[in-house]
Order: sequence, then C-alpha cells, then structure tokens
Amino acid sequence: MNILVCVSKTPDTTAKIDFTADNKEYNEKGKQFIMNPYDEWYALVRAIELKEANGGEVTVINAGPASNDPILRKGLAIGADKAVRIDVDSRDSYHNAFQIAAYAKGKNYDLIVAGKETIDFNGSIFGSMLAELMELPFISYSSKLEYKDGTATVHRDVEGGVEIVKVSPPFVLSAAKGLAEQRIPNMRGIMMAKRKPLEVVEAVEAGERTRIQEFELPEDKGAVKMVDPEDMDELVRLLHEEAKVI
Repeated sequence: MNILVCVSKTPDTTAKIDFTADNKEYNEKGKQFIMNPYDEWYALVRAIELKEANGGEVTVINAGPASNDPILRKGLAIGADKAVRIDVDSRDSYHNAFQIAAYAKGKNYDLIVAGKETIDFNGSIFGSMLAELMELPFISYSSKLEYKDGTATVHRDVEGGVEIVKVSPPFVLSAAKGLAEQRIPNMRGIMMAKRKPLEVVEAVEAGERTRIQEFELPEDKGAVKMVDPEDMDELVRLLHEEAKVI
C-alpha cells in the first residue's frame, strides 16, 4: 500500500498554556513540542503496520516551517520511508489541506490518513477538507482498520455503538484512539532516520479562510467549599443554586 500520513506539531501535553501580549498567538518561548499524538500513535503506527503486512511505502507530510522538521524525523525513526515538508506557515486548516492536496494529487496514494484532531486546536475539520479537495471518500474517527483483498474494513465509534464501513482505496481517514498502539523509536530507527529523505517543497497559492482573532484563558477555578456530610440540604442547595447541575 502507498500511504500518506499527515502530521502536525503541537505543544507537549505538559507545556504551560499562555499567549503573547496581544493574545493572538501561543507563546512558544521555552516550550517543548511533539508530534500530535493522534497523528503519531494511531495514524502513523497503523499505516506502518499496514505497510508491514501488505508491502508498499509510508510517507509522512507536514505543512509548516523548518522548525517542524524534527517531528518529520521522528516519523522516519518510527518507521516511515519518506518525509515531505511543504514550506509554509499557516494556522488555517483549509490552507494546509489545500497544500497537501496539491502535493498528493496524481501520486496514487491508496490511503491518506491523519489524526482525528490536533490536541491544541481540537478542530476535527482537516480530514474532511482534505478529502473534499482530493475528491475522495472520507471516514472519520476510525478506531479499527483492516485491509484485505483490495478492500478496507473500518470501524468507527458512533453514539450508542460502532459503525462498520467497507471502502475501496483510495480514501481519506481520520484516526481515533484504538486504531493502533504507540511505538517508541529504537536506536536503529533513529540512526536510519538521519539517512532517509526529507523533501522540502514550495507552497502553492491558496487563500486562508480563517485567522485567529484572540485567545482567552478560562477563568480561575473558585475555592473548594466543604460541606458537612450530615447536611444534605446544604449540598443540594449548592448543587442547584451555585453549581447549577441539578
């Protein structure tokens, strides 16, 4: 199978959340960054498993600046064969999807896969945009993917159960928890990643559809109120009048 895996750079899950003085950008100073976990743990690892079972090639791709190269190198260390970075710096999902679609068209990928969302923006819109631009079927929130005899069987969690879909390549898929299990790059993979190709391509013209107006932190949590376990009336009052949960 010829598989393209779209990956993003996100702040480490333990990184402090704060913004620049005008609240228009995340403050990156002194922060650690990682490959988006949904892209790494589920999308990329399952792609590599499919390649190992069926043959083929896995390419990781990112639309971003040169500072994103380390996450592509990690993808190579985990087991991807090639890496591509589209040289652009945009926060707009449509703009990034347009860039990747422009690169991928005509390259005969059987599967294009990305995580269901990034852990910093939680938009869940990139995959559907990419599929529309590629004019391919799209399956979201996949928790299981099997491929046999030219047909993919995909499980996706829906309210109250699981939906099972059969689809023939090529198609686009977004990966959710359960699709695969995390792989830790070993020393051999890390050393080999240094010799694998990382291609940088120029961006194409594409208008941005959205821009960040302002970020706003949630209000600080209030002080904890202790309630005497014998005073159920007071507990009910607080839940009703202050917490407003009953």
